[in-house]
Amino acid sequence: MELSDLYSEKILEIVANAPKGERLDMPDATARKTSRVCGSVVEVDLKLEDGMIADFGHSVSACALGQTTTAIVARNILGAPGAEMRRVRAEMEAMLKADGAPPTGERWTDLRYLEPVRDFPNRHASTLLVFEAVVAALDTIESR
Repeated sequence: MELSDLYSEKILEIVANAPKGERLDMPDATARKTSRVCGSVVEVDLKLEDGMIADFGHSVSACALGQTTTAIVARNILGAPGAEMRRVRAEMEAMLKADGAPPTGERWTDLRYLEPVRDFPNRHASTLLVFEAVVAALDTIESR
């Protein structure tokens, strides 16, 4: 598989239809993650209510893979419990680094389109950035 094969029509469609990144005025927490490999950056804002993600804001300066995962998260994160986001991050990491299955749960089915990324370790970090940022923001909230 060549690097250009990663950018399937579905990946490009998800990026083209990505929700506009807007930041939250008063988030419960903000986290910024940067890939040391490629310089991609994702910053997220979270608001939690009763352990569920009630609002999500983001900005992304990343390759198509980082933009794709951020778009999927932005479209599906509202109403997700923090524990679900931790599970999805772990499943994404296992999918990319340990030949695991794509994340489970109906709202995360589009993450399966990123399965070919496992063959390109130098793209793992940018693909995981949004999950790392969400979990870091959850850690901040839960540490208070």
